[in-house]
Amino acid sequence: MSNQTMVTEFLLLGYSDIQELQILHFVMFIVIYLAGLMGNLLIITAIALDHHLHTPMYFFLMNLSIIDLGSISVTIPKSMVNSIMNNRSISYPGCVTQVFVVFTSTDFALLTVMAYDGHVAICQPLHYERVINRQACVQMAASAWITGSVYSALHTRNTFKLPFCQSNVINQFFCEIPQVLKITCSDSYLSEVGLLAFSVFLSLNCFVFIMVSYVQIFKAVLRIPSEQGRCKAFSTCLPHLIVVSLFLCTAFFEYLKPTSSSASGLDLMMGVLSSLMPPVMNPIIYSMRNKEIKAALKKMIVWRLFTKN
Repeated sequence: MSNQTMVTEFLLLGYSDIQELQILHFVMFIVIYLAGLMGNLLIITAIALDHHLHTPMYFFLMNLSIIDLGSISVTIPKSMVNSIMNNRSISYPGCVTQVFVVFTSTDFALLTVMAYDGHVAICQPLHYERVINRQACVQMAASAWITGSVYSALHTRNTFKLPFCQSNVINQFFCEIPQVLKITCSDSYLSEVGLLAFSVFLSLNCFVFIMVSYVQIFKAVLRIPSEQGRCKAFSTCLPHLIVVSLFLCTAFFEYLKPTSSSASGLDLMMGVLSSLMPPVMNPIIYSMRNKEIKAALKKMIVWRLFTKN
């Protein structure tokens, strides 16, 4: 405990000391950020303005896009500013904010709710309006937000209440719990490791629920007599299944990979993939595979062009 220090800021991992590479990093990140920002804003706007999309599935999708916006907005801009200013520091409150927002489980809770919505819609269509009504949608979305926020606040508190020793260098381009735990100097970190293990257990349960739902969905779809009906059902479910797979693959590779005491290219690459790929790819996946989303986006763009003229 004699080496314990009062930390007021942290140093994030820099990509390079070469100015040209710093500029390249800035340009790459601003392109990624603008793509994620525009994609999610378009999804939110299209769902809000088009009354044909005022259904439970798109209501949950809009909530997912809001979470994705928050996730990329607390990590990428700070990294871009640090690159262009040749600076690596992030304030203590800024680091806490990044951990809280990035580690929230609201997105996975919403994906689980969306799987349940799809299951009821396809397997129990006659009971859909009774089970998935407006009140139920609001309650499920609110439960996902509240549970995810409390869950994230618990992990954030357990992480930052630990004392830090000498080094304040985080081997990642943003603050994440595994990297922050590496610079603590107390055996109390084992309690947070236990919570992380419990988080993996809950995530696996959600994953099993989603997979069981999809097994039943696919069985019900295969019983649909018309080929057109089967294609429509598959086109509705496929984007969600791809998004779930993308989310789980990036998260598991990031949090279950072997940890190292020093910075590595693998840690940096997995941090970029896990934090940036889902928020950027989700709107692309849903807009490319969903005819209703594409129609709403087309209608919105045409309306904007005609109003300007």
